[in-house]
Amino acid sequence: MKALNNHPAFGFNFDPSHFGYQHVDYVKFIYEFADRIFHVHMKDAYWSDVPMSVGVFGGHTEFGDNRRYWNFRSLGRGKIDFENIIRALNDIGYNGPLSVEWEDSGMNREVGAEEACDFVRYADFEPSDVAFDDAMQKE
Repeated sequence: MKALNNHPAFGFNFDPSHFGYQHVDYVKFIYEFADRIFHVHMKDAYWSDVPMSVGVFGGHTEFGDNRRYWNFRSLGRGKIDFENIIRALNDIGYNGPLSVEWEDSGMNREVGAEEACDFVRYADFEPSDVAFDDAMQKE
């Protein structure tokens, strides 16, 4: 940002899948760059809880190879915490698109595409316009 003199046209296409398998806090990123998130990719990834034959950098293996430490997965089938992502996006007032970027070598594309669209419809919700305690006092 400093190198670009905080130019207002410079922003991010937020994609949590690339943060997750590298163990970077993708929710914190939303808050830190709230005014610079111009687009959101809804994309999931799975990573192993134990060391694998092929590490985080992929070692020239194809996606979908089960020896890899991580692979992209259909939405909701990986480890990305979309609940907290949507809550953070609501907190910062993000109203832009949530685009499905679907990559899952282990799943039929048509089934995955339909499932991913359903997942986004389920995961995305409007923020409340009233605090819980205030709502209780109005009743």
